[in-house]
Amino acid sequence: MNTQRQYLKAIYLIQESMDGPAATGDIADTVGVSPASANEMIGKLEERDLADHEKYKGVSLTDEGIARARDALETYCIIERFLVEVLEVDDEQFRAEARQLESVIDETVAERLDTIIDRSEQCPDCFAADEDVCSLLEAATTSEPAD
Repeated sequence: MNTQRQYLKAIYLIQESMDGPAATGDIADTVGVSPASANEMIGKLEERDLADHEKYKGVSLTDEGIARARDALETYCIIERFLVEVLEVDDEQFRAEARQLESVIDETVAERLDTIIDRSEQCPDCFAADEDVCSLLEAATTSEPAD
């Protein structure tokens, strides 16, 4: 199930990497849906004044959309860090589990999880979209000595 938060996060990350509007096809690929499904959600985001879509130019988030996308990204980072730092889920599984959990963990639960992890104050700006992980977490997991 792809939620509004997942779309906002995807659009935000694409916008940031492209330094401009996000193409519908890129959004669909990132979220893992058909372009028609992406268009449907983009329409809903426009109705809620979270995004602006110009045909043939792409989708841009409004200021409110950006704020919500950053909140969604922060929640995602919290989930990733909780999985790695507290539950010790290995490198090969934590990203997939984080993607599954992000649609069911709300901000209240994320705030509770945040109290027991060591999250950077620069979150969510530390997120590496191309690796789908907090760059600080990635550095920590790859620099640990092998057994």
